[in-house]
Amino acid sequence: MYTVCVVEDERNLNNLLKTYLEKEGYNVIQCFNGKSAMNINEKIHIWILDIMLNDEISGYDIIKKIREKDSVVPVIFTSARDQEIDKILGLEMGSDDYVTKPYSPKELMLRISNMIKRVYRADLNKIKYEKYNIDKEKRSVFCEEEEIRLTALEFDLLILFIDNIGKSFTRDEILNSVWGTDYFGSDRVVDDLVRRLRAKMPDLNINTIYGLGYRLS
Repeated sequence: MYTVCVVEDERNLNNLLKTYLEKEGYNVIQCFNGKSAMNINEKIHIWILDIMLNDEISGYDIIKKIREKDSVVPVIFTSARDQEIDKILGLEMGSDDYVTKPYSPKELMLRISNMIKRVYRADLNKIKYEKYNIDKEKRSVFCEEEEIRLTALEFDLLILFIDNIGKSFTRDEILNSVWGTDYFGSDRVVDDLVRRLRAKMPDLNINTIYGLGYRLS
């Protein structure tokens, strides 16, 4: 889970952004002034940083400290000041984007999502589930240091479940996704594939939904 730090002294806006971010699946740290932002020690994956805050510390002061420790972490400046010189200064100080108030929270969520995908692209293909480390790009699975060798169909089924934790699938839906829509055999092959995947990865919490199909939780 990615952690977003929202540094915004407008409390209502800060809380609104927190609500939007949590709905998108982010962990959120809120700061309502510059001083609290300067004392952050947690790992932050992206900063939403208001330039003009209600204490003596500005967003410019905060980004200086951020860049002393981390030259890569994305920073999005927000400000009511929309002069070109302000945007240029923000970019020169190391921000990755500049959003002028008032802005749409939905637009900001889209910018955050795009930035996360760009900066942490390699991480998006790596998934941790229980004690399993799954690499979607390399199509590999490790349990701690030991590799678990899956067939192509077993891996495709695993990814279907991993990408949709909590969602129930009928056997027909699994057939169409894993075997393809041109498969015309018995849907009982799904049961056999699930059995094999369970045997190789016993810590996968695959639930049987009687009369329907399966769900990973």
